[in-house]
Amino acid sequence: MTDAAKTPWHLWVVGGLSLLWNLFPAVDFTLTNMQNEFWLSQYNDAQRAFFLATPLWANIGWALGGFGSFAGSLLLLLRSRYAPTAFIVSAVGLAIVSYYQLVQNGDRMKQLLGDIPLYSTIIIWVVLLALLFYARAMKAKGVLR
Repeated sequence: MTDAAKTPWHLWVVGGLSLLWNLFPAVDFTLTNMQNEFWLSQYNDAQRAFFLATPLWANIGWALGGFGSFAGSLLLLLRSRYAPTAFIVSAVGLAIVSYYQLVQNGDRMKQLLGDIPLYSTIIIWVVLLALLFYARAMKAKGVLR
């Protein structure tokens, strides 16, 4: 039996879909921090000012969260045993940015964007934890090397 035969078909589906899903936070972080006018045009002045005033520690969390998940998905597709670690790094980053947005600035976020940040954060946590558990299961089964 070859190495490729041991790879379940669902790894390619999960890996591919999660790579597309996790491309968004990487692009969002990059274009927002580059202050790309086209990207920021989706926000009004108050929203734009809030996102551009994000402190360094929260930006680091945002970067870890977004790029960690993107790396985790890529590592999953490469069948690397480091995929779960990348998803853990992403969870740490997501915890930091979730704290900044929903705990420290929850009222301001609600005023600027309504309930969207709360619901989107819940969805992101569910997807991230599912990817982490999936990657750990694939590692335990020997699919990730």
